[in-house]
Amino acid sequence: MKETNPEGTTLYIRNMVCNRCIMVIEDEFEKLGLNIKSISLGEVKVEEKLDQDMTDRIRNILDENGFELIEDRKMKTIEQIKLLILELIRDEEKIAGRINISDYLSEKMNADYHYLSTLFSSVENITIEHYFILQKIERAKELLKYGELTLSEIAFRLGYSSVAHLSAQFKKVTGMNANQFKSMTENTRKPLDKVN
Repeated sequence: MKETNPEGTTLYIRNMVCNRCIMVIEDEFEKLGLNIKSISLGEVKVEEKLDQDMTDRIRNILDENGFELIEDRKMKTIEQIKLLILELIRDEEKIAGRINISDYLSEKMNADYHYLSTLFSSVENITIEHYFILQKIERAKELLKYGELTLSEIAFRLGYSSVAHLSAQFKKVTGMNANQFKSMTENTRKPLDKVN
């Protein structure tokens, strides 16, 4: 989706899930001759007002790099939910406080959680809560692969009430316990934009 204003254009982009994604977008936009005012996960503001030709060129370049220009307001909302969840999981201080996901999203998006939840479920065929759990398990996999933290430390960092709670969710989602996963030589982690 793009929003135009006197100060340029804001574009919303799906699958921007890490700093490397931001670097790819910056590089590609620079090649197109666009001046980026600001960039964050899922959102790019450029100085220029974009005509249809440039919008089409941006769409094609994004597609070539595994991204997608979001042109629907509902999809923009869903992408914002996903990005907020990813940011929350990476913010160990916030998540360790066992934050309530519904309150967090409602506050951050200034929207009724029931609306957000219904919209997300209707499009993604998964609840926000289940998506949140899947993302936490992917983060746990990442931390297990690094081998620097104990399962107890990982449970604490991801806001679980106990190691048993993390272990139960881990087994339910992956079909194996954390030690089995850690000992595997094959990397079974999914790209963050493919978790659903």
